[in-house]
Amino acid sequence: MTQKTIVLLDGSCGSALWNMADRRGIAREPVWKYNITHPELVEELVSSYIKAGADMLQTDTFSLNRFSAEKEPGFTVSDTVRAAAAIALDTAKGTGRKVYLSSGPLPLLLEPYGKLSDSQCRESYDEIFAAASAAGIEAAALETFMDIRMMEIAAQSALEHGLQVFCSMTFEKRHRTLMGDTVAGICETLTPLKPAAIGMNCSYGPVAGLEIIREFREHTDLPLYFKPNAGMETTYTREQFVQEIRPAFEFVSYIGGCCGTEADYIACLRQALDERG
Repeated sequence: MTQKTIVLLDGSCGSALWNMADRRGIAREPVWKYNITHPELVEELVSSYIKAGADMLQTDTFSLNRFSAEKEPGFTVSDTVRAAAAIALDTAKGTGRKVYLSSGPLPLLLEPYGKLSDSQCRESYDEIFAAASAAGIEAAALETFMDIRMMEIAAQSALEHGLQVFCSMTFEKRHRTLMGDTVAGICETLTPLKPAAIGMNCSYGPVAGLEIIREFREHTDLPLYFKPNAGMETTYTREQFVQEIRPAFEFVSYIGGCCGTEADYIACLRQALDERG
């Protein structure tokens, strides 16, 4: 049975912003800094996804956290989240599009594999989501997580700050995350939190990604979130990407693209969604 309503997500943020910076002779730097140093780049990217027909638009905050910010003198998490939220919300104003905060895993491993404690992890996400909520953001997409424990901590923080939450993991070829988490285990852990959707992003192109998102469908009745990349070993053109991702129309609720998929990919995906029977 065809999924009746599918929300079209946007495409890449980091790789797209670096490509834009390269074309303008702007130095590459952690892309979240562009919210402060080159807001025109971020505004242009958000605008491109609006024109492409995306229903939801991300903030340029994926790799922003206290550990990345402390390496960049003069930048803080709260100020940068506010700037990113303002750019996305102002650009989307009057379009009917929804803006979501993009947040990724922290650059440290949790104990006992690393030195990061659960409380330190929680404090870092609390800082991010408190700033997002105060800035008027109502939803957060937690993407490219490799550790279900870190995802659980982040999701609980986002929910307690009043945000709608989308949970998305990234996988290796063995259909496990880098930390060994299985789809079944991920669903068991996240389902009680009642996120708006769960699923996967990045990892693979749409063909290999479909195997994993189908596995999610076997283990949960929650809405599914699917943002494969444009291919690592095989690079997909926009037409190939859309053709290969079409089977997901049957059962996912949120669909878009990750690395390598810019506005032209999302526009092509918009057309395919509009034309489906």
